[in-house]
Amino acid sequence: MNYTKFSYRSRTDAGRRLAKDIKHCRGRDAVIFAIPRGGIPVAVEVAMALLCDLDIIVSRKIPIPFNTEAGYGAVTEDGIIVLNDPMVHELQLTQEQIKHHVQKVMAEIRRRQEVFRKVIAPTSVTGKQALVVDDGLASGYTMVAAIKSMRKRGAESVVAAVPVSSASGWKLVRNEADEVVCPIVSSTYSFAVARFYEQWSDLTDEEAIESLDTLKNTARGHHD
Repeated sequence: MNYTKFSYRSRTDAGRRLAKDIKHCRGRDAVIFAIPRGGIPVAVEVAMALLCDLDIIVSRKIPIPFNTEAGYGAVTEDGIIVLNDPMVHELQLTQEQIKHHVQKVMAEIRRRQEVFRKVIAPTSVTGKQALVVDDGLASGYTMVAAIKSMRKRGAESVVAAVPVSSASGWKLVRNEADEVVCPIVSSTYSFAVARFYEQWSDLTDEEAIESLDTLKNTARGHHD
């Protein structure tokens, strides 16, 4: 496929193409973990191609108060916190401020867990390979927090798989994961994941659940 302007048509297209780069994981005792919401359509395609179980890991960035599009760290559903220490120092954030921001993020994490656990049951990753999938890496801290969560749960190894990453995000994640699968690593100054997708919008809960239903229906079709 040749793209003149965009690297991927959609998250679904990105997932199908990413799966080709993770074929070596097919047939292994692996579980794919999607980071909601944007990572879900990507992970669904990977799970269907690799015939692996799919789960979610809710990992969220901790937004900078005056620039909520950017973050200074991330937190996971099991309370793992990863901070960008140089940025925390630069922003002169106090421990109380950080604690307050984390509590707000955790409230949204709990809400997302409640929504998605109605349609996808938790899977044990103990002694297995965890493939953590998102739609892209900007700072990389959300993925790092998810990787640490997988290790805490007893994963034998952790692979981070994304369609696109910033150069700095890739380096950060490479130091944490056993392997990073990422077809496009960009060193552009003003990096944004959205720029690599022709169709891009923030997914709603409903759209993410529709993607999960696609996987369920496919699996059901194989059993019928």
